[in-house]
Amino acid sequence: MAEEIPLRPLGKQDIHKLETALLIATLLRPDVIEEIRKAEERLTWVDSLAVAAAALARSKAGYTVTMIADELGRSEGTIRNHLTGKTKAGKLVQETYQRFLREGVKIEIPEVVAKITPEEVYKKEIEKLEKELEELRSAKTELEGKVKSLEEKVKNLENEKTNLETEVAKYKQKIEEIKRIVSSI
Repeated sequence: MAEEIPLRPLGKQDIHKLETALLIATLLRPDVIEEIRKAEERLTWVDSLAVAAAALARSKAGYTVTMIADELGRSEGTIRNHLTGKTKAGKLVQETYQRFLREGVKIEIPEVVAKITPEEVYKKEIEKLEKELEELRSAKTELEGKVKSLEEKVKNLENEKTNLETEVAKYKQKIEEIKRIVSSI
């Protein structure tokens, strides 16, 4: 059973319904999906869409810009820019709202999203993690080689130290012998 989404919300629950519908319908637009795929700052971009959807839903419920800004924790300028379509997110959410007015609230899952299997969704992430793992393994092998080389150098230095200590002991012994000979003269 489809839930009724009011385009002129009267209370908090209606606002949340409209806000959610605006956000989901905007996110599922093929052009938005492509933008999100390309976006370097995905989370910032999605956050902007969420704020724009929240602002528009509250605006349609009669909230002032100040009330919306206070409730969403954003500046009045940011809210105004979203509501007037000066931001890309605000413009996209406005377009979604206009489509709701013309066609009713219909959230269609684009074919490109509907056909995506969980395997496809995570394939790139898995490839990225596998590459990272291989790089880490390679770095580990390289570091193990360096550790082995350093251990070898430490062992050689310890042997050198032992040899030098033996030489020093021999010289001390010779010095003592020379002192005994000199003191007996």
